[in-house]
Amino acid sequence: MALTATIYKAELTISDMDRDYYATHNLTVALHPSETESRMMLRLMAFALSAHEDLTFTKGLSSTDEPDLWQRNPDDTLEHWIELGMPDEKRLRKACGLARQVTLYCYGPRAPQVWWDSIKNKVTRFDNLRVIHVSADSEAALAESTQRSMQLQAMIQDGQVWFGSAEHSVEMGLDQWYPANPH
Repeated sequence: MALTATIYKAELTISDMDRDYYATHNLTVALHPSETESRMMLRLMAFALSAHEDLTFTKGLSSTDEPDLWQRNPDDTLEHWIELGMPDEKRLRKACGLARQVTLYCYGPRAPQVWWDSIKNKVTRFDNLRVIHVSADSEAALAESTQRSMQLQAMIQDGQVWFGSAEHSVEMGLDQWYPANPH
């Protein structure tokens, strides 16, 4: 018997002073049977950091052809491909070829630096790629806010991100690995 996804509801209020974006989104998020709660919360944080009226969750782990989130233009072209994890160079090449902008959030307690060292020379040719490392402490802290029905807040200012609930908020440890100098 196949395991089914667990459905979570989130009311996500975003105050992004860096992009001048202020909105509340009512989101339904499916937790894949092989996914951890902290990874699901990372998807919600990634949504907050790139929030747009056309940004949506995809089939994610259930489909190898889709990222975790994407933003499609009205003509169905891909504006933004948002991925979590440590994909291989082939997947990043595909994403960069399909979307105007690609953002990758890599995470985990040990593997990201080893993964990045092995792949960075292959992906630095992609002008539309951003790679952001989420600290292990931040990843673990996100799971503490997980509930089946959540009211979450994201505040973004001067590159700093606070994410969580009224009871538990965390300043996210995010390091931009590529490009090294974003501006």
